[in-house]
Amino acid sequence: MTNAGGSAPGGQDFEQVLDHSDARVAQFQRRRTALDRVQHLLHNNPTLVAVFVLLLSLVAFGIVAGERFFSAFNLSLILQQVSIIGMLAAAQSLIIITAGIDLSVAAIMVLMSVIMGNLAVNMGVPTPLAILVGFAGGAAAGAMNGLLITKVKLPPFITTLGTWSIFFALNLWLSGAQSIRSQDIDANAPLLKFFGRSVNVAGAQITYGVVLMIALFVLLWYMLNYTAWGRHVYAIGDDKEAAEMAGIRTDRTLVSVYALAGLVCAIAGWASIGRVGSISPQSFYEGNLQSITAVVIGGISLFGGRGSILGALFGALIVGVFQSGLRIAGVDVLWQVFAIGWLIIIAVAIDQWIRRVSA
Repeated sequence: MTNAGGSAPGGQDFEQVLDHSDARVAQFQRRRTALDRVQHLLHNNPTLVAVFVLLLSLVAFGIVAGERFFSAFNLSLILQQVSIIGMLAAAQSLIIITAGIDLSVAAIMVLMSVIMGNLAVNMGVPTPLAILVGFAGGAAAGAMNGLLITKVKLPPFITTLGTWSIFFALNLWLSGAQSIRSQDIDANAPLLKFFGRSVNVAGAQITYGVVLMIALFVLLWYMLNYTAWGRHVYAIGDDKEAAEMAGIRTDRTLVSVYALAGLVCAIAGWASIGRVGSISPQSFYEGNLQSITAVVIGGISLFGGRGSILGALFGALIVGVFQSGLRIAGVDVLWQVFAIGWLIIIAVAIDQWIRRVSA
């Protein structure tokens, strides 16, 4: 009840009551702690986790493994070792940002390298044409994944698990389960090994494959951050239904993402020939898991819509640094795998914690 003058019982004005209520409500608002501020910072910049872990790893292994770890030769060797997995991680990142996953990236890569090798070495097709056929095949294989997911409405995990088996079987069929030897490539199609060549930079052997990996990451980073297509990709990963309501043609965009990922895998297939020196239908068998590992450690959320593709590059480098540092320190390969496993678990746990950030 109020009196005629608009006052609350006891003579208090409504405005005074509301003022006191606002003050009491404000007392219940929790003040942000330093940990809360860190959580918000990482929520807005998830790649910072990977950068921090990479720097910490370099310092730690520099102390544990000694001067050999920081030698120009060893650092360039790490880059060479992660170059192919890094390219696969770039392709995988495109898919995971859309809240999908692709278990066939390594199989596409190897299949396209087998196709390039068979055409150029065994069938006498001009090498540039063989490479272009491989690129077209990679894009087609990726688009097939995308069409199965968007038109047939199959889950990405099941779809790419199935196509992984298909592509792997085609690898064995086209190659006859036989490798194409390095000397045969040198004699008939030396261009296939182009990305295995290197230049000496202050004692470090930098292969063209490493340069290609970095260039791919920079190009894809630009596409995702400074084009309408890139904004659509992030929107789909964040909330596909909301993206559709905003007028984004989600199915077409998803097919383009999978096709681009397939093309990146084909480019990696060409680079892998130079890295390995030969073409084997059973090479990079664990490439799928290794690419996912790099993406997760790099701070790209498995739930989609968040993270920078550059994080996958840092993730691949972290794995390379761990493997190199532990090897130089004399740690058994078994425990190297053990350490990488814990890295994955910790990275996912951090991602979950960052996603719970309060508004």
